[in-house]
Amino acid sequence: MTSEQIYWKERASTLYIEARAYIDGAYVDAISGQTFDCINPATGRSIATVASCDAADVDRAVKSGRRAFESGEWSRVNPLERKRVLQRFSSLLLEHREELALLESLNIGKPITNAFNGDIISSATTLQWYAEAIDKVYGEVAQSGHEMTTMVIREPLGVVAAVVPWNYPLSMACWKLGPALAAGNSVILKPAEQSPLTAIRIAALATQAGIPKGVLNVLPGYGETAGKALGLHMDVDAVAFTGSTAVGKLFMQYAGQSNIKRVGLECGGKSPHIVLADCDDLDAAARSVAAGIFANAGQVCNAGSRLIVDTRIAEAFLERVVEHAANLPPGDPLDPATRLGAIVSQKQLDRVSSYIQSGKIEGARLLIGGERTLTETGGYFLSPTVFAGVTQGMRIARDEIFGPVLSAITVSGLEEAIAVANNTSYGLAAGIWTQNVKSALHASRMLRAGVVWVNCFDRGSMAAPFGGFKQSGFGRDKSLHAFDKYTDWKSIWMAH
Repeated sequence: MTSEQIYWKERASTLYIEARAYIDGAYVDAISGQTFDCINPATGRSIATVASCDAADVDRAVKSGRRAFESGEWSRVNPLERKRVLQRFSSLLLEHREELALLESLNIGKPITNAFNGDIISSATTLQWYAEAIDKVYGEVAQSGHEMTTMVIREPLGVVAAVVPWNYPLSMACWKLGPALAAGNSVILKPAEQSPLTAIRIAALATQAGIPKGVLNVLPGYGETAGKALGLHMDVDAVAFTGSTAVGKLFMQYAGQSNIKRVGLECGGKSPHIVLADCDDLDAAARSVAAGIFANAGQVCNAGSRLIVDTRIAEAFLERVVEHAANLPPGDPLDPATRLGAIVSQKQLDRVSSYIQSGKIEGARLLIGGERTLTETGGYFLSPTVFAGVTQGMRIARDEIFGPVLSAITVSGLEEAIAVANNTSYGLAAGIWTQNVKSALHASRMLRAGVVWVNCFDRGSMAAPFGGFKQSGFGRDKSLHAFDKYTDWKSIWMAH
């Protein structure tokens, strides 16, 4: 065991874990007194007993958020003041970087190196970006003749529910919190029941930064209780959701059954990663393909889970991908050398394993992986898995697996590759490797996906929007476009 690994394990052993809800500026138990266990995926053991919120807690939090919004203490304060507070909030995330990285790693089995050097920094960067942006978002003056002046201004919606997934708990939360808070809304953050710990912790940091009580409430709980109650609540003005397409559809139903609240959805994906025969760097493409599916143990909405490769290079290319997979053994998330951590839960491990079994039964060729490993730890570890000989009718080619499983489909040429790539109900992201500029531009326009990467994969910045087409949802996270989910336009006509 290295000195770094010892350090993180000792740090984890003394870590205080807050597990209550955060409502109206204070940590509180669920009104019902109900709790649930928070499991460490690397050990299969409970690390905290978390408040299980339901409709009563939702109502309490919504009332707190509404009071805060109507008071104007945050919603009508000068944007420069919101900017200052959010900058402080961002700084506090970095000041507590070790603590938050440990919570993330212990909670979802993410390698500590990824959490410490990636997730926490990106979360702080998101808050900083929207803090800097808010006083640079302008309204409009419409042309309405000399006898009138018409101003068009953005206004915050009110009380926003942010319902976020377990794969990147803090990052996804900040993608919602940044623009929603910057715009002046009150926010109720509902983390996934598998990963509530960082959301609970940052609530107190928000108050410490100067965000007034009631402006940010955090409700851990199950989707069918706390999540559904938020979706149906008549005084929630909007729901921003990231998660599965099935649950996204439920939130649209809840909106229709209640107050027609605004809904923004970033849902599932089955992203194609195309490699054409004219790719002149198969090694770089293979590294990218492996990273695109095995990062975060494949638990990524835009994971490149479908490799679409030209039959002329398929054998040589798959050899390279398998080599990369072989060099990614799952390991202890608290070991800084670990690059592949655990699957988030026993339920998710069983789901992924069932797809691997389905692939075998339906006739795909298992090239590597597909086995549970490190069983002696009690954790949920699965080796990187690559299937060849996959056809479009197979479940592993159609369904979002959300695990480290790559399905390779061979094609003949660009047009067939595009047709196969678009043959899905999803449309979140896509990638293509080619040295032909004309092919790259043509594919970029023809691929039905919200993000297209050319000769790279999974690149991004806060300046560019992220979101999907088709059943991958609608609305955008990141960039100035995210403000569209949390504000509305008001036209003001003034007679001279």
